Amino acid sequence: MPLKAQLEAIIYAAETPITLEQITALVKDSVAAEGVSEEPEIKSRVRSCLVELVGEYGTADHGIEIREVAGGYRMSTKPEQHEVVRAFARSLNPPVRLSLPALETLAVVAYKQPVTVPEINDIRGVDSGGVIGTLLDRKLITTAGRKQVIGRPILYKTTKEFLMRFGLKDVSELPSMEEFEKLVAESFLAELVPAETALAPEALAPAETTQASESGAESETISHEEKGG
Repeated sequence: MPLKAQLEAIIYAAETPITLEQITALVKDSVAAEGVSEEPEIKSRVRSCLVELVGEYGTADHGIEIREVAGGYRMSTKPEQHEVVRAFARSLNPPVRLSLPALETLAVVAYKQPVTVPEINDIRGVDSGGVIGTLLDRKLITTAGRKQVIGRPILYKTTKEFLMRFGLKDVSELPSMEEFEKLVAESFLAELVPAETALAPEALAPAETTQASESGAESETISHEEKGG
């Protein structure tokens, strides 16, 4: 089987982004059988083949593409096909709700990480302990140790699932806050929040909010101390 066909099959079958090293380990015997024996040369051959594959899927003839996401390669639908795919997904499963307070908190964690709950509370102006638990359950954030200050509060950061959700290679690719708000609005509100409760993108900025806005949070009030325990 041609190397390019093997890479295509591997990336398609992978549930999460698969790294160059993982792919190389899977196909090295096949490449070696063609007379390439040195590890660096095998890796270079695989990388070159991946570049070709990415280019082929980048043409307008394909509705899906191969991208580098969260440190690996992943096959996904192209942005211009998102609406039809979203409609299809909605026809299969009921939406999973994520509240506005949770979205605001996620934005704060994304741009201030690693960050503690007290620091998040200072930025948002309301208690965020309950929604931190929700984001942990959704695997969008995780613990990152404890801050070396009095009380040693738990630090939080975004996860690989977060990177996959937004199609980022790493956090250095985070867009500006305005662009991130738009991404959140498109990626979450259109899919996860019922249409009647969807808000404008500018409402997602982790800025000043009132205690009243917190009433929309999920009933889940898992203690962030327990989750980080």
